[in-house]
Amino acid sequence: MLRPESVTLPTPKKRRRPRPPALVPVLGFAGVILVGAILLSLPIATTDGHSTPFIDALFTSASAVSVTGLVVVDTGTHWNAFGQAVVLALIQIGGLGFMATSTLLLLLVGRRATLRDRMALGLTMGTPEPGGAMRLLRRIALMTLIIESVGVLLLFLRFIQEMSPGRALWWGLFHGISAFNQAGFDVIGDFQSMTVYQRDPWILLTMATLIILGGIGYTPLADVFRCRCWRRLTVDTKLVLSTTAALLAAGTIGFLLMEWNNPATLGRLPWADRLLNSYYLSVVPRSAGLSAIPIEELREQSLVFTIALMFIGGASGSTAGGIKVQTFSLLLFAILAAITGRESVVAFGREIPPRQIYQALAVVLLSIALIFLVALGLTVFEPFDPIDVAFETVSAFGTVGLSTGITPQLGPGSRLFLIAIMFTGRLGPLTLALALAARPTRRGIGYARENVKIG
Repeated sequence: MLRPESVTLPTPKKRRRPRPPALVPVLGFAGVILVGAILLSLPIATTDGHSTPFIDALFTSASAVSVTGLVVVDTGTHWNAFGQAVVLALIQIGGLGFMATSTLLLLLVGRRATLRDRMALGLTMGTPEPGGAMRLLRRIALMTLIIESVGVLLLFLRFIQEMSPGRALWWGLFHGISAFNQAGFDVIGDFQSMTVYQRDPWILLTMATLIILGGIGYTPLADVFRCRCWRRLTVDTKLVLSTTAALLAAGTIGFLLMEWNNPATLGRLPWADRLLNSYYLSVVPRSAGLSAIPIEELREQSLVFTIALMFIGGASGSTAGGIKVQTFSLLLFAILAAITGRESVVAFGREIPPRQIYQALAVVLLSIALIFLVALGLTVFEPFDPIDVAFETVSAFGTVGLSTGITPQLGPGSRLFLIAIMFTGRLGPLTLALALAARPTRRGIGYARENVKIG
């Protein structure tokens, strides 16, 4: 007989559940915001050599990474060259996307991105194939470089007419990148934004073009360049282009009608400059900020109109925020289907899956609930008019950066509220949409149908 022996088996390790790919950009953006806040709080980042309070540095970093543009300190006078460079780097990372930037850095240093990295990148960019995601990343980086370079060159050629070449290059670089990434930051100083150039078509039209291209995104632009024919474009591209054009036209006409006789905004300008600034004012609420008209001087009806434009934002997959124009236009087609008695939603001759309509409804209703809760909290703790509080809240959620001037006067608690909604506005709709899209369709048992009262 063999001698009995006791064998001790190692305790099996619990398998760690992998993080959902939609969570990766959330953690990445949070890490970038924290690093940026630490750098901006250093004395070497300010013009006076003193440390910036951490809450102010955190607010600036969150605003830059979320490409919002709301500020509590003036970018042009508070931060020195190092601080402005940190802000510009945060804007570029936030605009291009953390996953795209980190993977691009891996490619540049010669390392291979893992399959998980490629899958996460694919989900954030709307392409589930890992190989397609990497190709798409290279094209997005190239498109960004080309558009920003052209914009910087045009701005440099204008700025050099009134300042030294070095300063003109820095101003062109900063404002070109800020405009394309819908950031809303400027280095002009004294919280003036672009108001000093409200009668300069070269500056305003260049900035408006960068903002529009950044708000459209790579996929529609590539589709237009590839097809060059309206009939061959995808439904997504048609929705983006048509809705963007309609919002720009409605915004231009609306601001002309509401502000034509306002002596504090358009009323004191010649008619040509009124047209120019109305068009530019219809562009900047799409998520860019960088206003050429003092926002605090707008009439209340114009503020409400601007809130609506900020809430819609730009296109999915672009540098813009908001609920996105595809979400907005899908719901419009759903309303049209309900009015005409259609059982299905049809856009440009194509039926839209009901699942996507439900996702659009979820994004819109959850966004409205978030904005309402934050605005309600700010009205409780801050002594400002409700319209100003609502404007600031939607501006933060839509990552726009337009302000009625109350942001620097907010208390620490209210600033934390805005930091949270800026972060949520930048990643919340995207993460929610990805999470909803990633969930498998549940086909359970069928239930009996029963009508309920509507209206």
